[in-house]
Amino acid sequence: MAAFCRGRHRLKSVGCLHTSTRNLTGKFDYDVVVIGGGSGGLACSKEAAQLGKKVAVLDYVEPSAKGTKWGLGGTCVNVGCIPKKLMHQAALFGTAFKDAQKYGWTIPGPASHDWATMSAAVQNHVKSLNWGHRVQLQDKKVKYLNMKGSLVDEHTVKGVTARGKETTLTARNIVIATGGRPKYPTHVPGAIEHGITSDDIFWLKESPGKTLVVGASYVGLECAGFLTGIGLDTTIMVRSIALRGFDQQMAGLVTDYMEAYGTKFAWKCAPKKVEKLPSGGLQVTWTNTFTKKDETDTFDSVLWAVGRAPESQLLNLEKAGVQLDTETGKIVVTPNEATSVPSIYAIGDISLGRPELTPTAIQAGKLLARRLAAASKELMNYHNVATAVFTPLEYSCVGLSEEEAEQKYGKDSIEVFHAFYKPLEFTVAERDASQCYIKAVCLREGDQRILGLHFTGPNAGEVIQGFALGFQCGATYTHLVNTVGIHPTCAEELTKLNVTKRSGLDATVTGC
Repeated sequence: MAAFCRGRHRLKSVGCLHTSTRNLTGKFDYDVVVIGGGSGGLACSKEAAQLGKKVAVLDYVEPSAKGTKWGLGGTCVNVGCIPKKLMHQAALFGTAFKDAQKYGWTIPGPASHDWATMSAAVQNHVKSLNWGHRVQLQDKKVKYLNMKGSLVDEHTVKGVTARGKETTLTARNIVIATGGRPKYPTHVPGAIEHGITSDDIFWLKESPGKTLVVGASYVGLECAGFLTGIGLDTTIMVRSIALRGFDQQMAGLVTDYMEAYGTKFAWKCAPKKVEKLPSGGLQVTWTNTFTKKDETDTFDSVLWAVGRAPESQLLNLEKAGVQLDTETGKIVVTPNEATSVPSIYAIGDISLGRPELTPTAIQAGKLLARRLAAASKELMNYHNVATAVFTPLEYSCVGLSEEEAEQKYGKDSIEVFHAFYKPLEFTVAERDASQCYIKAVCLREGDQRILGLHFTGPNAGEVIQGFALGFQCGATYTHLVNTVGIHPTCAEELTKLNVTKRSGLDATVTGC
């Protein structure tokens, strides 16, 4: 706290309560105060500091219901993208061991996986990132406060330490970047007491064992995928559809591959209760909404992947006049990330209508910082943001799904070019490639502008990331087929698309 007592910071202390006030000239303690030390908040704070602004970041991780906690960096670093991708990689090695024998490698004995070794390695890497973020903030002269932040008014933030010590900071502008946390189905008895979420799975010291994953969002599918891949008995319970919001043909290919891969699916089922048995196992009862009958099974772990809720409840937003969406609890924002209060902004998952993706939060944070520093007027472009789902067969896309394109332009106004292809890596290994598929959704007339690209196969994110650039330049089908591919790659198959769905012709790629 001593740092706050120097220069123009004037602290008034009453017991454990500290308050920072604006000085008599009307200046603020900081130019920008960011609440939330995740991807967006950190990007915004560092960019603002580099542009000469005085910046502070408040970040505090409330432990999960199971007591899991972590360091600076937000969901992506600690309990999202980073540990997920590493555990996905661990699972891919399991498949690689099987493939290797077809390529002439002798594998002595059956391969086995040790959760504790993987978990420790992943956690050590995450902790190194936590430290790296703290060092970056220090190097860029951003004040980091490990405190829970909330609003007092349009220019004042209250910070509270884990021990209850309070500090108030004034700022010309405040940025809310608190993100969200996994939801529990509170109507299901035993869900909170006996279940875990993505906030916990990556920090388990022991294997979760036989696991029921409830929910078929990308989080649920990714977790179930790597659990299956390292040899665990895994079931996904699906209430309605998988990968809601994604192209449903592609979603079907992803889940078909997962079923063939060994993941079990309980389709059209809804959980009723979770009970802990004397043996320590978890007995789950659910209703099959198709047969209307109840079913039960016993698992070692139940992982809830039923959506996320914005971290907006404890920010005191209403008192400061910040408008929330009554249905979602997210902050209503304008195209320039402004809230209903002129000096308060919001970025990332906390904002209504924004993609819940790390790169968009980072880019939005940087652009906001530049606008606040009067260094730019550029707004974030949330259209045509590419994304990937790291399931056993990866899926990546950019632009509109086929359903969205039909809804927006009409079925007769779009043309879908598609192909089933076989990755060269699958041939010698004799792996099934029936779900490896590509489609380009285009306008039917004129230059056939590409509306959406979809790809399932190895390294899907790496493939689509490159093509996403074309979307920013108005890529057309002609541009695509006039691009010379790199041979032999999976990505080159996009440049060879020539069969339309409308034609009814066989879209299977033959030859090399």
